[in-house]
Amino acid sequence: MSQLVAAFNEYREKMNDVILSKDNLVMKRLWNLDTNTYEAGALDKKTKEMLGLVASMVLRCDDCIKYHLGKSHELGMNTQEIYEIFAVANIVGGTIVIPHTRRAAEYWEELCMINN
Repeated sequence: MSQLVAAFNEYREKMNDVILSKDNLVMKRLWNLDTNTYEAGALDKKTKEMLGLVASMVLRCDDCIKYHLGKSHELGMNTQEIYEIFAVANIVGGTIVIPHTRRAAEYWEELCMINN
């Protein structure tokens, strides 16, 4: 696994463990709600990840972008699909999203190298 991907996943897991270990009911419910939101329902998981990625890019949350790119990769999305998602995010969010698209493209490239 690439250092970029491994570092993100390790940090995310470590800090999630710290946060959840404090036994705050609201935080636990929030994490649970987030998990359940991305489960298949009227929309499948892939579509929900696409929506999450667009929203994360428009909101300019690099950690969120990495998370949704990772999930998209796990769900088997291809580069063409990802770049169409990038296009939607840039149209909705405007040119301020471009720097986040650069970092997203870098992270996607790293994810794609994992399977090679």
